[in-house]
Amino acid sequence: MHSQRTQNRVISSAQLESYETNGYLHVEPFIDAATLADLQAAAAEFVEISRQMVESDKILDLEPGHSAAAPRIRRLNSPVDHHEVFRRFALEGAASELACALLGGPVRYHHSKLNYKWSDGGEEVKWHQDIQFWPHTDFSPLTIGVYLDDVDSSMGPMGVFPGSHTGRLYDQYESSGNWAGSMRSDDVASLDLDQVVWLTGCAGSATVHNCCMIHGSVPNDSKKPRPLLLQTYSRADSYPIANIGANGVTGVMSGTVVGGTSEQTVTIDGRHIVGAPDWSRSGAPTIFGSQHNKG
Repeated sequence: MHSQRTQNRVISSAQLESYETNGYLHVEPFIDAATLADLQAAAAEFVEISRQMVESDKILDLEPGHSAAAPRIRRLNSPVDHHEVFRRFALEGAASELACALLGGPVRYHHSKLNYKWSDGGEEVKWHQDIQFWPHTDFSPLTIGVYLDDVDSSMGPMGVFPGSHTGRLYDQYESSGNWAGSMRSDDVASLDLDQVVWLTGCAGSATVHNCCMIHGSVPNDSKKPRPLLLQTYSRADSYPIANIGANGVTGVMSGTVVGGTSEQTVTIDGRHIVGAPDWSRSGAPTIFGSQHNKG
C-alpha cells in the first residue's frame, strides 16, 4: 500500500507509536540542507516585502513597532498560497510525506502559516488546543512544524503536554463570552507545568502535534527571530465543518488531497456515506445533468 511505503521511508514504527500514544513527535533532523535553504530564502523574501508596509494586511501580520528599518513580523498567513517553495514543500515534499506516514495516507491539506516570533520579546502563544479553531469530522488533524533556524530554550520554543490529546477539550472563550483562542486561567492553573516538553531543536527539525494537544510558547527573549513553518493535514476522509472558526478562510489550496485520492466517504453516527465528488472548485452540476449524462 502507498501508506506503508511512505511510512517506511519517513518514520519508524516506534515513532508512529510514540505519536499515537503521546500526541506529538519531534523529528531531528527532518529536512535536508537544500530544502532548508530554499525555505529560509522564501521566508526572507517576505521580511523584505514587510519593509514596505506600515500595517498588517491579509498576508502579513505585523507586530506593534514594526518599521522598514526594524521589521517585526508575527505571521505570514497561508504561505502555500503565496510562494511556490512553500507550496511544493506542503503539497509535494517532505511535510506531505510525513503527514501521509503518520495518518496512513492519503491526507487532506487544511492550512499553513509561518510564525516568525521576532526577537527581543516576540509574542507568546498562550496554552490552547487547535481543534476549536477549525473543527473537523474527526480528531485526526495534525500540524507539522519546521524550525527554520536553530531554536534553544531562550527563543520561545513550542511546549506540549504529552497525552493531553486524549483528554478534555477546553472552552476557549472568555467568561464574558468573547473568543479568546486560549484556555481560561483557572483551567491553566489545573495543569501540571512540570509535564511540559519544550521542543527545542536545530534548523530543519520538525515538530508534530495532534489537533487536541494542549500546547503554547513563551515570548522569544533572544536576539534572533524564531521562524516556525506550520502546515496542517487530516486524513482524507476527515472534513472541516463549515461555518465554525477558520474553516472556509484557510486559503485557496485548502482541501487539496495529497499522497493519493479521496474516496469521498464519511461516517456519521455509525452510518457510512459515500459522497459526491468535490465540486468546490469546478461548480456543482444539476441533479438533472448528473442523472442524464450516464456513460
